[in-house]
Amino acid sequence: MSFTKNISVRMKVKVKKLNEKAVIPAYAHKDGDMGMDVTAISYEYDPVYDRYIYHTGLAFEVPKGYGMLIFPRSSNCKTEAYLCNSVGVLDSNYRGELMFMFKNRTRSEDAIVRKPDKDNYIMQCEIENELAPYKAGDRVGQIVIIPYPEITFEEVDELSDTERGEGGFGSTNK
Repeated sequence: MSFTKNISVRMKVKVKKLNEKAVIPAYAHKDGDMGMDVTAISYEYDPVYDRYIYHTGLAFEVPKGYGMLIFPRSSNCKTEAYLCNSVGVLDSNYRGELMFMFKNRTRSEDAIVRKPDKDNYIMQCEIENELAPYKAGDRVGQIVIIPYPEITFEEVDELSDTERGEGGFGSTNK
């Protein structure tokens, strides 16, 4: 049995290492993975927004007509963290560093110090770094590159009828 990737479409995407520690994304399993794992090379805590910013040291040249979607890894469920923007989007015209931002769902009472003086700011950053969901060298997320159509909207007075109609949240399991 062969474990080579059976892909009908292959694409080369240019990637630039902004830091010598950067790790080129890769599939964890060679057969069947959609997302490629991304490794953090460093992180910092932002006490103003109570978030962790993870640097990958990578910039991409995603081809026009494609976009990169940025997700947390499935193992993220073992942490108290969530990706701040749920799903990130890296547009084809962006050439800056790929970064991930996470927030913890819960906080230590000691970490809620929000005083403007330098000593408390440093203390809070030290406490928060202990609570960071990931450390440098950890795989923090995954990326998927997908094509997208260029959309134009046509304003109309009526839409076609469907069985669901205007049934909203939970309408299929009444």
